[in-house]
Amino acid sequence: MNKTININLGGFFFHIDETAYLKLKRYLESISKSLSDDPQGKNEIIADIEARISELLSEKITDARQVVNDQDIEDIIKIMGQPEDYADVDDTFAEKSYSYQSTSTSTKKLFRDGEDKFLGGVASGLAHYLDVDTIWVRLGLLALFIFGGFGFLLYIILWILLPEAKTTAEKLQMEGTPVNIDNIERKIREEFNNVSENLKDAANKASDKIKEGASEISEKMNRTFSGKATKNNGLQDLINTIATIIQSIFKIIGKIIGIFIIFISAAVILSLIIGGFSIGSLEWLQVDGNFVHYPPFFYDSVMPNWLLMTFGFLFIGIPFLMLFILGLRMLSSNVKKLNKAASLTLLGIWLISLLGFIFTGLDYATSHASYGEIVEKTPIPVVANDTLILKMKNDDSIFYRSNLRRSSHKEEVEINGKKITYSNYVKVDIKKSSTNENYVIVTKSSKEKNKTNAKENAKTIAYHYKLEDKTLVLDAFYISEIKNLWKDEVIEITVFLTEKSIIYLDNSTKNFLYDVENEGDIYDKDMANHHFIITESSLKCTDCESIETKNLEKSNTGNEVSF
Repeated sequence: MNKTININLGGFFFHIDETAYLKLKRYLESISKSLSDDPQGKNEIIADIEARISELLSEKITDARQVVNDQDIEDIIKIMGQPEDYADVDDTFAEKSYSYQSTSTSTKKLFRDGEDKFLGGVASGLAHYLDVDTIWVRLGLLALFIFGGFGFLLYIILWILLPEAKTTAEKLQMEGTPVNIDNIERKIREEFNNVSENLKDAANKASDKIKEGASEISEKMNRTFSGKATKNNGLQDLINTIATIIQSIFKIIGKIIGIFIIFISAAVILSLIIGGFSIGSLEWLQVDGNFVHYPPFFYDSVMPNWLLMTFGFLFIGIPFLMLFILGLRMLSSNVKKLNKAASLTLLGIWLISLLGFIFTGLDYATSHASYGEIVEKTPIPVVANDTLILKMKNDDSIFYRSNLRRSSHKEEVEINGKKITYSNYVKVDIKKSSTNENYVIVTKSSKEKNKTNAKENAKTIAYHYKLEDKTLVLDAFYISEIKNLWKDEVIEITVFLTEKSIIYLDNSTKNFLYDVENEGDIYDKDMANHHFIITESSLKCTDCESIETKNLEKSNTGNEVSF
């Protein structure tokens, strides 16, 4: 029966029997004495060794009531290795004549590297784990971000899930180096050497500053006690005071400007992030497209919308990120500027975004370069004595219009799950037929990179009309492909009737009649709700007395002369 002891090792609580405790104590004391010749970082080395032993014991002890025994300590010593190669090894521990060698394996673990990080150290941690250079991992994540669309999300997830390598043991595990006494000591001494070099550099800089300050004070003292400087001492003090005040004012102004820059840049960056996630969420949720309006060059672009949105985010966000850092540096001198690698990386990403926008802009401009049209002719089977009624109608199931009118504005609508373009840009004209037949000419026009493609675009425009018992019903709209949302497209309809034919213009046509020649120069809108007969030269209204009387009254009123 052995006595048990409660110990706190590396921040963890363990029950250990007395024999195992004494062996562990002698082991740690031997390590401590082996480091006594060079005490630099000794406490840190011992702390990391204890933390590693605590971690190994925690893996062995699965039950809080379990007691650490002598064999457990033997296994730990095998893994950690012996300090017997050092100069001063404790005699009591050496008497045991242990011949164990380090059996620790170099099992890698995935951590974030906080010492070599651009944002969160994810890329450098992955580089350690994959045993590749960090730059390739960063380029891979950047490629996923630009071409896959999920690189940024993947980085954020890994940033949240992966712990940062903070202790020496974790740093060794990240590098795949065995966690034993030799490696822990080597790692800590390397860190101390780096810190020592940094302190030396800082001390040298501080010494130079002190020397410069001492020289300035010496010069001021010499000028003060010299005969020539004594006469102007009061004036010099006044000048120095004014200079100090002006300098302070400029510093205050600089701080205010810094706050203003931080506020503006942060607002822009936050707006970009919220806007990007909002548009993405609306698309994922399949919300009506009326809530999401893309710029004109997004349509008919060879690049996908998500890539153009990414380019836009980076093109605007990176300059404002630099402004944000500049504002922070204006407020505090402790904020460091980005290193050269980070600056060049951001510049490269920004240039890629700029080139992407230039390419898209040029492609958008060329898609409007040429004009093409398609003409369709359809006979109208009406006889000379018949009265043709002309009407316009809309399909409210596609897009509701409370007031039908011609407009060049286009709408993005959806039919059977497919996005299309809806427009009311329809022009209607009526002319005398040059032949002995009545017919309708429908001219569809569009734009593209060349005339051939423009004609192909015009062919895809869907427009319909029909004759219903002497009534010609024209659609008050047309639909086209979504890529043509911002292209200049129009439908021109010309009704050709033989001489002495009669046509009645329904009220629905008043906002679509376009420059219809008629006797009496009646305005297009006023022609609705009246009958017209086709004459040799134009159209003549048969029931427009009220319009002529009104126009005559306006004319007489305009010719009155006041004395």
